[in-house]
Amino acid sequence: MNVTLNCDMGESFGLYRLGDDAGMMPLIDVANVACGFHASDPNHMRMTVQRAKANGVKVGAHPSLPDLQGFGRREMKMSREEIANSVIYQVGALVGFLKAEDMPLHHIKPHGSLYGMAARQEDVAHGICDAAEIFGVPLFGMTGTKHEEIYQQRGIAFVPEFYADLDYAPGGVLIVTREHEAKDPALMAELCIRALTDKKGTAVDGSLFPVGCETICVHSDTPNAIDIAKAVRSAIAPWR
Repeated sequence: MNVTLNCDMGESFGLYRLGDDAGMMPLIDVANVACGFHASDPNHMRMTVQRAKANGVKVGAHPSLPDLQGFGRREMKMSREEIANSVIYQVGALVGFLKAEDMPLHHIKPHGSLYGMAARQEDVAHGICDAAEIFGVPLFGMTGTKHEEIYQQRGIAFVPEFYADLDYAPGGVLIVTREHEAKDPALMAELCIRALTDKKGTAVDGSLFPVGCETICVHSDTPNAIDIAKAVRSAIAPWR
């Protein structure tokens, strides 16, 4: 099994800068690029695609709920059709920039609350699938959730993901926060090794839960993201 390191990035907007994408890009295998609904803009989307190409990094779409003010980390009530149309719109924009650089779309990975909602709500997961079928690419998600159940039921390639720098509640529920805090790189690396060797994640109370781990995510907006990425990349070297 070849485990990849992926990163949510391309989240700067206008004059505002978020994350060290230039520093992160050489450390990762896959970039999940923001598509404008929670962060980014056309200029930063294209710049991120160009950086990925220069570093041999694959590019996936990171669509969000239409929540620019809340950075896509606030839940919204949307129908299955609204979810699908929103994702199609965002992914289509990124595909345009990928075509401009002669690059393929690698996957789709919902962002923030959309990701969390799809993990629990069948209609949301189906809406994501409705969009993914159009583009014919895999979906990133978490094992033991509607991601795995619905995506596979729909015949869409499912890539199980483990988060290096986010906390999990008991039972393996991902804790989505409005802002990310700095984490201990060595501890994050240790948790990733456990996920790979024992197929277990560690919740905030110390309890364990089953995980799948074909790709590991780090976030560009974590204060010490570069240090975390370096530590995790080194730790998972035997699996890459």
